[in-house]
Amino acid sequence: MLKEDFRLKKNSSFKATYSQKRIASDEFFLLYGGKTKENPEYSTKIGFVVSKKIHKRAVKRNRIKRLAREAVRLSLNNNDEFHKFQSLIFMAKEGALDLDFEKARLSVTKLINKLARKFI
Repeated sequence: MLKEDFRLKKNSSFKATYSQKRIASDEFFLLYGGKTKENPEYSTKIGFVVSKKIHKRAVKRNRIKRLAREAVRLSLNNNDEFHKFQSLIFMAKEGALDLDFEKARLSVTKLINKLARKFI
């Protein structure tokens, strides 16, 4: 579970991140990046979205979010690219239904690096 400091909660924060139009994607996730940080002391806020279009059952949607959260939590300490953005939103695609943890971890790391190369 992500600590409280790292969670993106407010609807206005989600909208602000979406409006930046910084996007990277692969077969499992679509990653939206917010503004780049000016003050590195603040923590990066991270949100997870899994639509009902992916699967109608909440159990399946929650499993995808749990896998993504754990992959992000483990990657936070190993990857400096996470800390360059104010906020990040991971949006699941249909391919995420067949996701296992190792694929999720690799996907998260790849997307963060891709987004950082593209916009920083």
